[in-house]
Amino acid sequence: MNIIFIGDIVGKCGRQLIFEHLPDLINQYQVDLCIANVENVAGGLGITPAIARQLLDSGIQVLTSGNHVWDKREVEEYITQERRLLRPANYPPGTPGYGSTTIDLPSGDTVGILNLAGRVFMQSLDCPFRVGMAELEKLMPQASVIIVDFHAEATSEKVAMGWYLDGKVSAIIGTHTHIPTADEHILPQGSAYITDVGMTGAYDSVIGIKKELVLKRFLYQLPVRFEAAKKDPRLCGIFLEVDAKTGRTMSVERIQIKSQKQ
Repeated sequence: MNIIFIGDIVGKCGRQLIFEHLPDLINQYQVDLCIANVENVAGGLGITPAIARQLLDSGIQVLTSGNHVWDKREVEEYITQERRLLRPANYPPGTPGYGSTTIDLPSGDTVGILNLAGRVFMQSLDCPFRVGMAELEKLMPQASVIIVDFHAEATSEKVAMGWYLDGKVSAIIGTHTHIPTADEHILPQGSAYITDVGMTGAYDSVIGIKKELVLKRFLYQLPVRFEAAKKDPRLCGIFLEVDAKTGRTMSVERIQIKSQKQ
């Protein structure tokens, strides 16, 4: 089974990268399943129903997210209706939406997708380790292949989650920091791991936002309205080759594509 996970899509620039390159990626890697993190896809913060529908029509089958998923108010009702748009499972009980889902592929295989958020330097949510294990107990009877998006700030928390879930899932993929790390590997029990898959957006920026705006906030500590950047667009992701029967990952490859359009 061939799976591509696309790193945090930021703003219009990130969306254009998807529309420009995803069809070729799907063909090149003979992709069975495409997942993408979309919490910053609408102007750099949040997601709207219209954009979610565009991305689902583009070839992405599951949309994961993180702490910014709520930044556009209109998503709150939509996320309760669309099971392919996830929010972290460790938000408190009663929070709109779903933290995990399953996808049935044309091959007859079923894949589970789990979205979790970290707590170190982030919101004080429920424990991602305990909630994650509880969610996996629901997914495991349905799917041999399970992909986890761990949306977290601290590398230590991400690495710990990798060891905690090794052998229980097919891949633990870190998102949120927007900076791709060079530590993709397969853990001893067969789970792929990367600390952060990177960002799909403008790299002439501060993690996707116009750098002059971020510098103004750092220098003067004044409120600044952030805007998504546009220059040096790159698509970042990771390719996984997974044994559909055992759920073990057989190979992992980082993807980075620089767009010729500026």
